[in-house]
Amino acid sequence: MVLEQHPPAAGVVVASLLATAVAVGLAELYAEIIGSETRTRHRVARHEIKEMADDAIAVGFGIAFPAVFFVLSGLGALKLDTAFAISRWSGIGLIGFYAYVAGRLAGETWTRALLQAAAVAAVGALLIGIKALIH
Repeated sequence: MVLEQHPPAAGVVVASLLATAVAVGLAELYAEIIGSETRTRHRVARHEIKEMADDAIAVGFGIAFPAVFFVLSGLGALKLDTAFAISRWSGIGLIGFYAYVAGRLAGETWTRALLQAAAVAAVGALLIGIKALIH
């Protein structure tokens, strides 16, 4: 949302999103490793790192996901303003999907998982609304 005030070229937004996804994904992996080693007081095994890396990749994917819309903007398929709008609102759908999957993996019924997803999406929409009012 901050980039919308003085929008750079679509390619710059794509590069920024991808770089942020890598940085945050690596930070997530590092935090998981350090947290596990601190909690268990032993080194993390390679197979444990793979599981942690899967989680970090999911985080990175969530950050990088909107880059698709800016690639389309760079190719002329979308206006830059449209790419910003779609990326903002598609993020709500993505976090809602993550919440639904998390609920199902935790053993919730599909209706409870759907309610969880709706609640998480509502919080995301509220935060976007507050951010829009502030900026």
